[in-house]
Amino acid sequence: MKLTFSKEDEQFRAEIASWLKANLVGEFEQLKYRGGPGDEHMFSHERKAWEQKLAEGGWTCVGWPKEHGGRGASIEQQVVFFEEYARAGSPGRVGHIGEGLAGPTIIAFGSDEQKKKYLPGIVSGKELWCQGYSEPGAGSDLANVKTKARLDESTGKWIINGQKVWTSLAHESDWCFVVARTDPDSVAHKGLGFFLVSMHQPGVTVRPIEQLTGTSEFNEVFFDDAVADDILGAPGEGWKVAMALLGFERGVSTLGQQMLFQNELDDIVRIAKNNGAAKDPVLRQRIAEAHTGLRLMRYNAMRMLSGSDDGSLDKSALVYKLHWASWHRNLGVLAMDVLGPEAEMIESAPYNLTRLQSMYLFTRSDTIYGGTNQIQRNIIAERGLGMPKEAKGR
Repeated sequence: MKLTFSKEDEQFRAEIASWLKANLVGEFEQLKYRGGPGDEHMFSHERKAWEQKLAEGGWTCVGWPKEHGGRGASIEQQVVFFEEYARAGSPGRVGHIGEGLAGPTIIAFGSDEQKKKYLPGIVSGKELWCQGYSEPGAGSDLANVKTKARLDESTGKWIINGQKVWTSLAHESDWCFVVARTDPDSVAHKGLGFFLVSMHQPGVTVRPIEQLTGTSEFNEVFFDDAVADDILGAPGEGWKVAMALLGFERGVSTLGQQMLFQNELDDIVRIAKNNGAAKDPVLRQRIAEAHTGLRLMRYNAMRMLSGSDDGSLDKSALVYKLHWASWHRNLGVLAMDVLGPEAEMIESAPYNLTRLQSMYLFTRSDTIYGGTNQIQRNIIAERGLGMPKEAKGR
């Protein structure tokens, strides 16, 4: 994929930059550079209002087809959008799971009725989504899910029972896409369904998980005879749909993540210049390595995005999660070393952490959630390089 931009792309850049400059002011100015990793709990109400402000300007779902409410922006224009969004210091998106994951999956696999039902709420910024994948016994091994779905013959509705965990922003969400077992006798990736479930019903209980940072953007979610509004695809096709969604997760939404990383790195560089840490040759070298790693991340993302629109990705995408998770963890360590030993001392709870302190603590989890580094290396070896599968214990 080319890494240059056309005259039309630059006009698009000027349009979004001008809009952000005019609108990220007043009540929204306090949101600048907030809502990133470890900071999602901040300004919850205001960031929801910002999501709807973006929608009013036509800046949600920019890469979606126009017939579904998007702008039909090219990959290059989507790159431009994320670059300018980050450059303006715009806040972390509370609607990113709906826009980047649920929406594209519904577009790819949903019926016309499902598209009409779910997509407008995402485009408008008024309906937020969360992801019901991980369970206490099924994290990196997603195919080990135990949550069950039973078809109620009298109503034609699927009834969900089970537990999900580490569900980001479940307490803020209106909908959850849930992977559950439609065949109780099935094992592994067979016999699964992909369900769209309202979070506003008696059968859904959300329980916050307090983290090291003292915040609780992650949750446990319990489904007790909860009613699924829809199933995406057919019963038994849940694994196919879930894997396509993971393809979208490794897709264009990664560009927004990288721009947040760039803001964090810029902050570290600024502090290093101000406090003299930049004079340390070792720290300068580590800053240079962080810059290089982030550029490589972007180039690999651009290569990944050369794939199709159905969520499938080139094998080069297999390295992405391992790369960014390790890079971001190292960036957290670099931030603390640049800040100096004083940054390691904080008063008793509730902690008044700076953005970089929160980032450092949050990055401890980067190499675990979404597939541990160990699992990612297995995936690269087995699916990417065709090596023998890891031996299983008896």
